[in-house]
Amino acid sequence: MKIDRLLAIITILLNREKISAAELSKRFEVSVRTIYRDIESINMAGIPIVSQSGNNGGFYIVDNYKINHQFLTLEDKISIVEALKNINRFLDNKQVELAIEKIKSIVPKEKKEEFDSHFQQMVIDNLPWGFKKSEKENLKYKIIYAAVENKKSIAFDYRNSKGEYDLREVEPLTLVFKGFAWYLFSFCKLRNDYRLFKLSRMDNLNVLEEEIQKDKMSYEQYESLGKNKYDENKLTRLILKFSDRVRYRIEDCFDISEMKIEEDGSVIVDTHFFEDEWVYSMILSYGEYVEVIEPYGIRKIIKDRSEKIYKIYSNMT
Repeated sequence: MKIDRLLAIITILLNREKISAAELSKRFEVSVRTIYRDIESINMAGIPIVSQSGNNGGFYIVDNYKINHQFLTLEDKISIVEALKNINRFLDNKQVELAIEKIKSIVPKEKKEEFDSHFQQMVIDNLPWGFKKSEKENLKYKIIYAAVENKKSIAFDYRNSKGEYDLREVEPLTLVFKGFAWYLFSFCKLRNDYRLFKLSRMDNLNVLEEEIQKDKMSYEQYESLGKNKYDENKLTRLILKFSDRVRYRIEDCFDISEMKIEEDGSVIVDTHFFEDEWVYSMILSYGEYVEVIEPYGIRKIIKDRSEKIYKIYSNMT
């Protein structure tokens, strides 16, 4: 829609010194002529945009122009504050707190009650009940975030899924929250490739003087490549039979389309996973209330590990 494109152009110009018509045309997949018409419409709306010709030319908003806070709707302000609060749950950054206060300060008085009540309606907390993030983990987030922000390389001991450590030196690029855990997207110098590192597996973290090189891939580019790289052929089909006693748990963890209710109340789950240590741990967490039907390889792994667990407790009286 045109209005969405106009708002997006305004946002881009507010956050950049200059951008060319060709670049805007490519980004929004419209003609250069359309971009010029959009710029004219924005000018007519009262936002002064200047056009500079030449090799380094482009559009920009005049330096002394301040956009009216009414450009942001109440919903926009709520979304911004909500995002900042969730980020600051991990960073505890005073600058983020200040940004939140700035947004709050431009909420009209008659909308204050509606604005404040929204944050009582929904709270996002990724920690399990009874758990509290340790000071050590909070410090880790802050150090890594500062390294990303200041474009500094970092080094740390990294523990893989087998419990083995190796020293990694990386160029940190993006903090990623995925699957209820934080990861660091970075360029690993040991592997000479891009990697995702789980923050909870990092120890002995150090910030280095070496700066991050500019010619690095973005996380969005990496993710789009990953979708092509990790196709469904590399997933393992997993068929599990659960007791009806844990049905409340599996309904939280699996899609309803993957579940089939049997006559005796048990549940058959037919799903796909990348086979790794996490999958084995997930299955074992259900104890006697789950049976691996397929594949045979995972069924045997669970059997062998269950026998080892039994041996540990078999001498109890």
